[in-house]
Amino acid sequence: QLQLVESGGGLVQPGGSLRLSCAASGFTLRYYAIGWFRQAPGKEREGVSCISSSGIITNYVDSVKGRFTISRDNAKNTIYLQMNSLKPEDTAIYFCAATQKSGRAVCYENFHPPVFESWGQGTQVTVSS
Repeated sequence: QLQLVESGGGLVQPGGSLRLSCAASGFTLRYYAIGWFRQAPGKEREGVSCISSSGIITNYVDSVKGRFTISRDNAKNTIYLQMNSLKPEDTAIYFCAATQKSGRAVCYENFHPPVFESWGQGTQVTVSS
């Protein structure tokens, strides 16, 4: 049984920071590419960041480059999304997801929700004054 559980969301003022965590169970994290996605009301689910199973390849949507950092702690079977300099437009439900697929395309050309096989329940991030 595969399971991902996000935590760390909440309400933060513009310019603030949050660190989202995604704890994995039922599988070993280091064998999977991991993506963070977000979905705001009325919008399609958007890929935010991705890291390959090797950790060599990472990708970020342009709107978060320089502000967000994806990482993982394999010993804890957990991935993180450090979010700095948060903006109101970052407000969304954030999901982590995993795929057994490999290769650069997983985090680039093929970085889309259908490619990812296991999903967390999401955690709400609200950036507001």
